[in-house]
Amino acid sequence: MQNIKDRILFEDNHLIVINKLPKELVQSDITQDLTLADKVKDYLKVTYNKKGNVYLGIPHRLDRPTSGIVIFAKTDKALSRLCNAFRENEVKKKYWAVVDNSPLKPEGTLVHYLTRDSKKNKSFASLVKKKNSKEAKLSYKLLGASKSFYLLEIDLHTGRHHQIRAQLATQNIHIKGDLKYGFPRSNKDGGICLHAREVSFIHPVKKERITLVAQPPKDIVWDFFVNAVKA
Repeated sequence: MQNIKDRILFEDNHLIVINKLPKELVQSDITQDLTLADKVKDYLKVTYNKKGNVYLGIPHRLDRPTSGIVIFAKTDKALSRLCNAFRENEVKKKYWAVVDNSPLKPEGTLVHYLTRDSKKNKSFASLVKKKNSKEAKLSYKLLGASKSFYLLEIDLHTGRHHQIRAQLATQNIHIKGDLKYGFPRSNKDGGICLHAREVSFIHPVKKERITLVAQPPKDIVWDFFVNAVKA
């Protein structure tokens, strides 16, 4: 799973889509750690024998501890159109989350107002609108259960900072490994069990619908739920 080539979900002249690992940084931050974007650029440079700097546009991001689908653009045109598609909520995203508690109903919709605290790098969810808050909406479905955990499939209707993590926490539902939002223990890999499972969007140039699915990381808990859903 470490090799970029093995994690490519889709590639053409305009796009490259990668299955991100937990704790992998999408683009550079104050840590200056090697990023997924750096790895993809290196792959493109070597594979296509490109000279000089390689262009790679980033129309969206995933939180560092989250795994799953990340779309990159190879051209300015693709980047501009993808950014607009994300802004207009035209990119449909489904996540899987392994959590500690079952929701009260097997299916439902959560609507909150999120306020972001940049200093704490955390979002707080409220049922009432507050100053500088933004509406956050998601739908969930319970897909399976083990002795200790539950698997939720989540449809994001808005794309807010830490949205899934913050909204689930209001229901006393915590994502495995997510210390920031109330789970008591970290995962060994430092990530959390939140995975960008599926994405569906219109190709920015070819205008065809593309739907992609990414396998979760290899892990005993994820493996249990992947096999349970298949059964």
